[in-house]
Amino acid sequence: MARNVTYSVSPRINPRDKEAPPKYYGHVQARGDISLREMSERIQQTCTVHKSDVFAVLVALEDVITEALKNGEIVRLGDLGTFQIGISSKGAVTEEDYTDSLIKKARINFRPGSALVGALDGLTFQKVSVKYTKDEKEEEEEGGEDLTS
Repeated sequence: MARNVTYSVSPRINPRDKEAPPKYYGHVQARGDISLREMSERIQQTCTVHKSDVFAVLVALEDVITEALKNGEIVRLGDLGTFQIGISSKGAVTEEDYTDSLIKKARINFRPGSALVGALDGLTFQKVSVKYTKDEKEEEEEGGEDLTS
């Protein structure tokens, strides 16, 4: 079954050559988001488990993933993918010179599994107008006029 992904096009300036004319790039326009409650409702419709039970499991899953990452474990979610902590650091001349003070940042790495990679198969794309320009979004966040209507 083909799914339609919406995108818009906007200009971007080359940060290495600010004098060059901008080039236009496409980027996905999300159609919204899905909360744990909404996921619970959708899952309930496909199995015999009640929404409240699904919600409780999803909240517990979030807690278990968080704790496992804090413990340095790799979290494998089957065909969905894998979470693991990664770090960015400065280099040292020798192994003996390397200390944890050279670690600058930790991040969460996600490697999608076959189910998520397969979700990209058969996508179609539909161009839509830009939801916000950068200036409009900043104005709205600062309490300016509502541009969504």
